[in-house]
Amino acid sequence: MPGGLKKERGTPDPKAFVGRAEIIKPNSKVRPSGARLCALMGTGSPHSKSSLRSWDRQPSPCPPQGPSFCWGRPGQRKYYEGGRGLHAPDRDTALGLGIATSERMLGICRGRRKFLAASLTLLCIPAITWIYLFAGSFEDGKPVSLSPLESQAHSPRYAASSQRERESLEVRMREVEAENRALRRQLSLAQGRGPAHRRGNHSRTYSMEEGTGDSENLRAGIVAGNSSECGQQPVVEKCETIHVAIVCAGYNASRDVVTLVKSVLFHRRNPLHFHLIADSIAEQILATLFQTWMVPAVRVDFYNADELKSEVSWIPNKHYSGIYGLMKLVLTKTLPANLERVIVLDTDITFATDIAELWAVFHKFKGQQVLGLVENQSDWYLGNLWKNHRPWPALGRGYNTGVILLLLDKLRKMKWEQMWRLTAERELMGMLSTSLADQDIFNAVIKQNPFLVYQLPCFWNVQLSDHTRSEQCYRDVSDLKLQKQLSELDEDDLCYEFRRERFTVHRTHLYFLHYEYEPAADGTDVTLVAQLSMDRLQMLEAICKHWEGPISLALYLSDAEAQQFLRYAQGSEVLMSRHNVGYHIVYKEGQFYPVNLLRNVAMKHISTPYTFLSDIDFLPMYGLYEYLRKSVIQLDLANTKKAMIVPAFETLRYRLSFPKSKAELLSMLDMGTLFTFRYHVWTKGHAPTNFAKWRTATTPYRVEWEADFEPYVVVRQDCPEYDRRFVGFGWNKVAHIMELDAQEYEFIVLPNAYMIHMPHAPSFDITKFRSNKQYRICLKTLKEEFQQDMSRRYGFAALKYLTAENNS
Repeated sequence: MPGGLKKERGTPDPKAFVGRAEIIKPNSKVRPSGARLCALMGTGSPHSKSSLRSWDRQPSPCPPQGPSFCWGRPGQRKYYEGGRGLHAPDRDTALGLGIATSERMLGICRGRRKFLAASLTLLCIPAITWIYLFAGSFEDGKPVSLSPLESQAHSPRYAASSQRERESLEVRMREVEAENRALRRQLSLAQGRGPAHRRGNHSRTYSMEEGTGDSENLRAGIVAGNSSECGQQPVVEKCETIHVAIVCAGYNASRDVVTLVKSVLFHRRNPLHFHLIADSIAEQILATLFQTWMVPAVRVDFYNADELKSEVSWIPNKHYSGIYGLMKLVLTKTLPANLERVIVLDTDITFATDIAELWAVFHKFKGQQVLGLVENQSDWYLGNLWKNHRPWPALGRGYNTGVILLLLDKLRKMKWEQMWRLTAERELMGMLSTSLADQDIFNAVIKQNPFLVYQLPCFWNVQLSDHTRSEQCYRDVSDLKLQKQLSELDEDDLCYEFRRERFTVHRTHLYFLHYEYEPAADGTDVTLVAQLSMDRLQMLEAICKHWEGPISLALYLSDAEAQQFLRYAQGSEVLMSRHNVGYHIVYKEGQFYPVNLLRNVAMKHISTPYTFLSDIDFLPMYGLYEYLRKSVIQLDLANTKKAMIVPAFETLRYRLSFPKSKAELLSMLDMGTLFTFRYHVWTKGHAPTNFAKWRTATTPYRVEWEADFEPYVVVRQDCPEYDRRFVGFGWNKVAHIMELDAQEYEFIVLPNAYMIHMPHAPSFDITKFRSNKQYRICLKTLKEEFQQDMSRRYGFAALKYLTAENNS
């Protein structure tokens, strides 16, 4: 079922579904390592010669119509002619193969005749006479006398026979020449669409497999533009190349493009040609990625975005995409002149179906329709979102340009460049700037020329932001429903909503802001991991002041909150000065706070060998980062299973003079300014830390696991993930510590480390836990199911958890 999602929804990794292939630049002499596209798709070779090397036996991308077939790498193609088992190193040799074959056959006949005539002169005359009367050698169906007088060159009979041979040979040669002319005509038909000269600011090409991109076909002269060798039918043939254009700039957009490409690859069956309008950063990242990825049947061309800036820099633009948000306007000028059609995508798109289904929509264009667009699903262009909201002119609700089908050849004939420039100049006189970049200008042009648009079904561009009607598209797209596991859940179960959360897919935007960090070379580096929502945003600057090392944060936000966070971060000198903080946005979905999912997202995206599993409302002591790195060496975490515990304390004061040493902290404990964490409401959570021993300890000491233990620990990066069944409030950390114990981690308390919980208003989830009896019942049910799963996974050793729970 077709469907394209605006922004991400947990994209599966398609690398398990694609093979390996060589990346071949034009005129490269790299030997291909795998079969060509049509071989992968089931198109076999029409022949097989065991004497050929394996890399010369690959079938061509699509078998051409006609009696000849080719195989082999460029410049060394073998031609198989007429089913006779003959081959030649090039096409011209193959064309003359019929003549060469006939001449060789005639030469063999002549040799046999001379040998026979010489033998007959040694035989007796009667025998020769008998052979003359009853036998003959046939040349081209005509009997030829074999009398001994043939050896006499001046014999009249010999002269007549030679004349007949010459006439027969001339007839055969004329027939072969006629066949060759017919064959040349067939080949010229395939060559008739020769490649046009490629112009513009095209910078570099990466073709993923010989015969699967266009570069080899262009050299062979059999493919131009985006035509297919598989036949001109009103459907997308499996050998037809699908062209996709994307504007990409910077680190974050590069990461988004990878997610987009993976989603396209996961479903596709056709060769793909990506046209990336990229800046130097994105080109460096993506060129290396595609070269090392080695995905078959994929070609990538890069176009220098910096050279296009002058084309659109005169347009004032308030959109966060900046000048790059206007570059779709100049694609007709930027992309190759022989490219007829292209799908244009934003970087935050995720595909839920084969992109060929979208490509096939081009066949539905009629008349002067040259743009395929989805109607905007928000009220932006209706101008009613807030008071004095004044959008650019648009036709009705307007159109969203996250997904565009462009008929480039027709747009060029319509003088698209002149059309949009005149429209933009006219509207800017009153609007002064664009708010939605190219989308405003596209809609202004469409307002004046509505006949240009073919309206795509809304499921091709589901817009998952605030104030949209995207839910109306879901009923048409079964792929957008929850996973198959949901069908196995009992909807009458009182805890159904809790169980459902485990399978909910959340859009995730990794590295929302610029991230740049190289771990320390000594192998002791530690990343602080935490999760938060919008109501804890004020803790970020304080944590950055207390922890100078790398940080990985998962933020649970709506689309609108993500933009608020962006403005908040960009306005903070503290946050903008830190490039070693990774911000990963997990977009809101469902009614519970997915606390353990957030922790897992933050844990997965660290680059250091160790991770400090903390919470956003704790401030680590000054210097904890360096202290932990020294402890990693002291306790040999690299070679042992240890979880280093950082003792947790809390204060009820919103303004606290943070203790700068253990001695100062102990003094504040004695004065009642600080307390051990949750001692008055949840003593069991941290009691095993043994705070009494910690007061006087000078060396690390080991503690044993106890029921409901949930300390904050430093562990290796390969530690188990948090269990996703626990959402909202309750048992989310307890379950993780239990699994660490089941995997035989030692719990070691650090004597000179501490962290302090800062006060804040209670979360919505803890309020639900305290006020809703059913919430508490379901949490208990999930705990019991988790313990049963532990018993199945870890056997007899996990029985102690059931016993401890019963005794607690």
